[in-house]
Amino acid sequence: MSHRGDLWGADVRAVRPTEAPPSVMLAALGPQMLELAGSRTDGTILWLVGPRTIREHIAPRLGEAASAAGRQAPRVVCSLPVCVTDDADSARALIGQVLAGYDELPSYRAMLDREGAAGPADVAVVGDEKEVDAALDELADAGVTDFAALPFTFDPELTARTWALLGERARR
Repeated sequence: MSHRGDLWGADVRAVRPTEAPPSVMLAALGPQMLELAGSRTDGTILWLVGPRTIREHIAPRLGEAASAAGRQAPRVVCSLPVCVTDDADSARALIGQVLAGYDELPSYRAMLDREGAAGPADVAVVGDEKEVDAALDELADAGVTDFAALPFTFDPELTARTWALLGERARR
């Protein structure tokens, strides 16, 4: 596609990196959106949803809708703040401070309440390498098929520790 205007011009050529169709997913938390995601898409993308809520609410509803529609098992992509640290209290305090606004958004508040969490810091994946590794295993056991970590620290050493653990898990 080409365009030449008085101020701007562009020659755009696009190629698809693959012939496979892209995966279509919805950010679904409530029952109706989970029904839609399970019955018509490849799954859901979550933010600030903990393992109990995924195991008891998200994965079953999504899976039932997909099964009823004759679709493959849906993907559950979960994204959470992650920090590998020896000072979990400080990391959770930072996460709680930065993400405090989510406490007041009805859809996220409902998921935090299902989880029994006071706020985003309570669903964040925080701790030393063993604790974070165990928390990521718990998410997988709850039904998470893909994990999109958001390393959450301003300390370069903790960022490096977090990425090191995530990289190690990716190679397993």
